[in-house]
This record gives sequence, structure tokens and C-alpha cells, in this order.
Amino acid sequence: MNWCRAALVLLVVVAGAGPADAKDNDSGLGHLGEFIPLKSPQPAPDVSFIDADGKSVPLSQFKGKPVLVNLWATWCHPCVEEMPLLDALQKSLGDKLTVLAISEDRGGTKVVQPFVDKLGLANLKIFLDPTGAFGDAFKVEGLPTSILIDDAGNVRGRVLGEAEWDTPKMLSIIEPYFSAKNKPGEPVKASAR
Repeated sequence: MNWCRAALVLLVVVAGAGPADAKDNDSGLGHLGEFIPLKSPQPAPDVSFIDADGKSVPLSQFKGKPVLVNLWATWCHPCVEEMPLLDALQKSLGDKLTVLAISEDRGGTKVVQPFVDKLGLANLKIFLDPTGAFGDAFKVEGLPTSILIDDAGNVRGRVLGEAEWDTPKMLSIIEPYFSAKNKPGEPVKASAR
């Protein structure tokens, strides 16, 4: 078992997390690979990350469209397994969702770009968080971690660990949270496909 997956398993076990209940869960803890919605959407911190050209990009630049932030690293086996699924998700959803794959690797593009090329990730834009500031702002405790942010810039939920992003089941779970119009406590309206 890879150490980053082991750390996530330990985190879930130590916290005593059982099956997630969307009605009362704001802890972000649940089963690995499952989307855990927040009871109350929270404004996403306006932190920045780095693009492939070394320019700072604020998260607020993406307000107005739903975003799935995925924090990952080239040395994390579950992250490596998940990346092609995120690439497929971005391809299938196109403009309906922006997947921000933010690498926590300290080596920058010289480490990340060969990895991206090797896996053939043609649909993902890759970003960097070399200081870990982005992960810290979202209180990320293990990799991979994915955070769903709606079109108004509110965090709607997260996934700890590797997820099956390209499955119809996962799409049916996350698509309703793309819009801030879906209020907490009300049935979530599924989007038309």
C-alpha cells in the first residue's frame, strides 16, 4: 500500500468516520474515493497556484463556472491511477466543468511535464503548488484530494483518495453541485444531459 493511501486510510480510521451522511457532514471525512458533500457550502479561499509558464493564477479567476480541484503528485500511486480518469472526465464534460490538476511536486514542470506526457493527459491543464500553500488553504491532509467548487465559488464537497471520475455513478453524484442554485437541505436538481 502506497504511503499516501495509507495516510488517508489512517486519517479516516482515526477520525472514526463511517458512511458519510450528506445531511450533517461538514467534516469532509468518509470512505476513500467517495464524494462527501458539505451540509453548508463554504466560500473557497482565494489562493493562487502556478501555471506551466510560472505565472500565478488566483482561484477566483474561475468563478462563474464549476471547478474540480485535484491535488496530486507524481510520486503518489493512487494519484497516478486517478489522472487518466480525470482526463476522461474533463474530455466528457468539456465546458460544463473545469478540472484543475494541481501538482504538489516540489520539482516543478521539469518533474511534472514528463509525467503528463508519458500518461498522454491531453485534456487536463496542469498547475503547480510547489510551496503547498494551496493545499494548506484547503486543509488537505493526504493525496489525492479533490474539491468540488460550484459556479459561485463555494466549496460543495470533496473526495479523499482515488475516485472513479469517469463513471456514470460519479457524474450523477457531482453534476447537481455544479450550480450554486442547488441549496443545502433541498433535493439536488440533476442537470440535463
